[in-house]
Amino acid sequence: MPERYKLLLLAVVFVIIYYMPVDSARLPQAVVESLYLLQEYAREHVLTCLLPAFFIAGAIGVFISQQSVIKYLGAGANKVLAYGVASISGTILAVCSCTVLPMFAGIYSRGAGLGPATTFLYSGPAINVLAIILSARVLGMPFGIARAIGAVVFAVVSGLLMAVIFRQSEQERHEGGLALVAEEPAKTLGQQAAFFFNLVAILVFAAWAKPSLPVGFYQAVFDIKWYLTIAFLISLAILLKIWFTKEEITEWLEASWTFVKLIFPLLLGGVVVSGLLLGRPGSDAGLIPDRYVTALVGGNSLGANFFAALSGALFYFATLTEVPIVQGLLGSGMGHGPALALLLAGPALSLPSMIVINSIMGFKRTAVFISLVVLQSTLVGWVFGMVY
Repeated sequence: MPERYKLLLLAVVFVIIYYMPVDSARLPQAVVESLYLLQEYAREHVLTCLLPAFFIAGAIGVFISQQSVIKYLGAGANKVLAYGVASISGTILAVCSCTVLPMFAGIYSRGAGLGPATTFLYSGPAINVLAIILSARVLGMPFGIARAIGAVVFAVVSGLLMAVIFRQSEQERHEGGLALVAEEPAKTLGQQAAFFFNLVAILVFAAWAKPSLPVGFYQAVFDIKWYLTIAFLISLAILLKIWFTKEEITEWLEASWTFVKLIFPLLLGGVVVSGLLLGRPGSDAGLIPDRYVTALVGGNSLGANFFAALSGALFYFATLTEVPIVQGLLGSGMGHGPALALLLAGPALSLPSMIVINSIMGFKRTAVFISLVVLQSTLVGWVFGMVY
């Protein structure tokens, strides 16, 4: 980290300590709230979401050659293929903003271009079919349609702009990748496909959230999610037994552990800070009272949309929780434009994820990516609010 950023960080910490409301009744409540949020995160996301994601990230680093990643997702890859694959990944993964981080770190470290990698980073949590359907059912069809279109477009536009803004450094990175010595594939294409299919299936079904309306396909899958998860775990164990050596499994586990050490402590710290400042969704026990948020997102001004997008980007939303939260805010007077702005920015980012993204691709790239998400969400929310 450059010295000026260290100085800025120290200054921010000093100001926080200086103005900390130690005599306020909200402070102990906020501390307890941050612990509740941390416990909730550990119980509902670590084992079912993050753990499978870490294993996928480790597998990407060990079993997928760097040349393959560069060929299909690198800066010089076919743009339609690279951005197309990255932008629709959320329809398969249905993960939250934190769960997508290990997989993003895996493909980025293996040579994926900044554009496709950040497209994947946004689309993973944002283009969630169940969340989009739930938005349409609970908030109305216009919200569902706007969220679906906005998420796909945002993913591609954000990635393309990131690639353009940082094209010089990305070109140097890409040229360095082309100079690598060719690697022999660790496994055949069929073996890799079967292996990763099982890993992704375990992640998808283990993290399958309970729908708010207990009917239809999603409820049926939820009812048998653990049977499906166990079936794919058994299938994975069989594949490891017949296709993988002990040394390969050990290397895979060590690579996964590397990502755990890199990402997990930062995530936990980010969750604590998020809970301290904002509390859990619906609790109003953080240092920042909910009434301030609600008062600032009424109407459809650019300021209201910007504040909603920024608040959504900072707040941590577990998968699908953003819909009932927005429903409650709409009932409290939130404008339709700010509501969509929050739906577009909220699931894709959070304060914990920002901390981790910064450790992966640096402060400047992280700041630009966050700015693009917030600004796009603001503008689209503003237009939606005028049309709705």
